[in-house]
Amino acid sequence: MPGPWLVAVDDDPGVVGDLQRELDDRYGRHYQVKCCESSEEALAQLEELSGSEAQVALVLAGQWLPGMTGSDLLGEVRRLHPHARRGLVIAWGGWGQPATREAIFEAVADGRVDHYVLTPSAPPDELFHNAVSGFLLDWSEGQRSAAHTVKVVGESWSGRAYELRDTLGRCAIPHRFCLADTKEGRDLLARPDAKGRDLPMVFFPDGAILTNPTDAQMAEAGGSSIGPDRDEFDLVIVGAGPAGLSSAVYAASEGFSTLVVDQRGVGGQATSSSLIRNYLGFPRGVGGRRLAQHAYQQAWVFGASFAFMQRVTELQVEGDRLLLSLSSSDAVRASAVVLAMGAEYRRLGIPALEELTGAGVFYGGPGSEAIALAGREVYVVGGANSAGQAALHLARYTERVTLVVRAQSLRSGMSHYLVHQIEAAPNVDVRLSTEVVGGGGDGWLDHLMLRESGVAAEERVRADGLFLTIGASPHTSWLPPEVARDPGGFVLTGTDLDEGHGWPLERSPLLLETSVPRVLAAGDVRHGSSQRVASAVGEGSVAIQTLHSLLTDDRSPTRVDQELPAGASRP
Repeated sequence: MPGPWLVAVDDDPGVVGDLQRELDDRYGRHYQVKCCESSEEALAQLEELSGSEAQVALVLAGQWLPGMTGSDLLGEVRRLHPHARRGLVIAWGGWGQPATREAIFEAVADGRVDHYVLTPSAPPDELFHNAVSGFLLDWSEGQRSAAHTVKVVGESWSGRAYELRDTLGRCAIPHRFCLADTKEGRDLLARPDAKGRDLPMVFFPDGAILTNPTDAQMAEAGGSSIGPDRDEFDLVIVGAGPAGLSSAVYAASEGFSTLVVDQRGVGGQATSSSLIRNYLGFPRGVGGRRLAQHAYQQAWVFGASFAFMQRVTELQVEGDRLLLSLSSSDAVRASAVVLAMGAEYRRLGIPALEELTGAGVFYGGPGSEAIALAGREVYVVGGANSAGQAALHLARYTERVTLVVRAQSLRSGMSHYLVHQIEAAPNVDVRLSTEVVGGGGDGWLDHLMLRESGVAAEERVRADGLFLTIGASPHTSWLPPEVARDPGGFVLTGTDLDEGHGWPLERSPLLLETSVPRVLAAGDVRHGSSQRVASAVGEGSVAIQTLHSLLTDDRSPTRVDQELPAGASRP
């Protein structure tokens, strides 16, 4: 089958020649390249390709084309080839021209353009190729066609097959699912080493096959560690979301022996964010899963240890150390602990919809599920940034996305840039002052029941998919009572601790320190957190600053009486 297409257009023959040369030379072996000198020629080519089975990976367009601006043309690309990445081609220094700068801002905000790329200069122009390679990596991951994709084959979308997909998602491992009775499923099951095995089956890029594996087996096959390599550390971090990974990077890079424990995989709730556009240093935006992968690799290279598929079941003070009991390994000791367990999405609590979890009903944002819902009617519930990101990502694939929000306005809980993009998206509708009250389907979701605020009647709507991003509850139920929490279960730290919370030392608690000395909290689990990825990353780094103060301070503060967990001694 011919490779995917790269299409470029500019009205300057010299620029067209440069684009043709660079794209042919670097990508011609695996992609089909078409460069055009007019918007009419480019649109005709793209319309012809949309009527075939051809894949368009990337379209590049100069902004000032006769008869149609490049951003308008790329808006048409979104309609014809919703999976394609779209880049505006500008001359070096062009961003300084007011008209070009404004065109870029508006096109990106409206979702017509993913980002811009500079016109290629004399070869080899690695800056140009860095931008193009980034576009192609985004496209490849969106299609789940990358060489490192794990494939899951099951008899149905729900049940254990869904749990395996969820585990892969939590481990930030690219994956794709197919039913056993589809062509792809039959082809995979026809492999000699797969015949006669039970479903669900998991196929790994290195050729390994696992039959209905445990979560631990999945993590190990994906290259993750599931047990600590020793039992003594300077720092144990509970949770591998953005706050925990940030703490791990800074702690390990500064020489602290560091262990990160997480009951699932890396990324926490961030892996459900399809595209974070306002994260510092990523002008094209970054997917939560990719951000988590990079942070994990960064911490690992600095020497941090990881223990996945493990729960911390108990935290105790033992002499001058903190003792943490693990669900599947021996206990570990540390001089300090960072609590970064994050939070988990709240459930709707509607039995008919709970039964369809994984079969049209999903908690968190879309990952591998978006492709399977191509051309369908999909609903997203929630009014925060994660809901907006999910709706925009799904809009690339589905016929229509409806965002269901209990509030009277999107602006009350969502960033301005996301509100702007949602309002501009042609296939995204918004239902304000509305909630989901029911729904169902025979093996797969086919309808929802909606009710508007102040209206007694319920409305039945067709729905092929439902993604729920409706707030979160912290993972703090396992903590001892000595760790003070607010009524919602979020951990109190620093100045939020008062005399009623049993602080045992004469000195005041440090910024992120909990009511148990040398136990810190960062990220969404902490009372007062802004619940943004950037904030969690910042708190993770601040926790390591605090750790320096705790472990290098020569003062010996006087301790006062405090009840400790059973069997524990004083520090």
